[in-house]
Amino acid sequence: MSRIKGRKRSLLPEISRRQLLRMGLITVASGLIPGRAMAAVNRLAAGERSVCIYNLHTKEYLDVVYWRDGKYLPEAFRDINHVFRDHYNGAVKPIDKKLIDFLYSIQGRLDCNEPIHLISGYRSPATNARLRKKSNGVARRSLHIKGQAADIRMPGYQIKTLRSVAYNLQNGGVGYYPRSNFLHVDVGRVRFWRG
Repeated sequence: MSRIKGRKRSLLPEISRRQLLRMGLITVASGLIPGRAMAAVNRLAAGERSVCIYNLHTKEYLDVVYWRDGKYLPEAFRDINHVFRDHYNGAVKPIDKKLIDFLYSIQGRLDCNEPIHLISGYRSPATNARLRKKSNGVARRSLHIKGQAADIRMPGYQIKTLRSVAYNLQNGGVGYYPRSNFLHVDVGRVRFWRG
C-alpha cells in the first residue's frame, strides 16, 4: 500500500482576494455549522489541495497534497498517475490535473475525510477496446484513454448524492450508473447521462 504524507503547512500563507472573501463567508456561516465551516477555512488558509484515493483493484491507498501555493506538485502527480494506472496491464499515463481538482471539489463539497474509491482511472486503448467488446456502455473515444476520467464511489454516500454534487459543480461530464453502483466523472464538456 502506498501512503504519501503532506509536508508541513506554512504559517503565513499567501491568500488571494477570492480566498479571503470565501473565508469571510465561511466564517459568517460558522454559526450555523461550526465544525465544517472551520475545516473549510483551514483548508483555504493553508493554500493546499489534497486528495485521498483508494484503488479498489490494486488495493493501493494514496493521501497526497497535490497543489500548494498556487502550483501543482509534480512528485504528487507521479504517485497519482501510478494509482490511476490501467489495472489490467499496468500502463501509466499522466492524469489530467483538472480531473484531480474535480475529485478534490467533490470531496470538499461532501466534507468527506474518507478516500474516494477508484474503480477505473486511466485505460489503455487496448483495454478500452476489450471492454467495448463486452459492454456497449464503453465509449470508443473514452476520456479514460486520455487520463481525463474516473469511475468512482465514496463510502457512506449514495451514488445519487455523488451525482448531485458532481452535477452542481459543472466541471465536466457526469455519468450516473445506479445499477452498477458507480459515478463516472470526466473533464470533457459539461454533460450528464444515466447508464
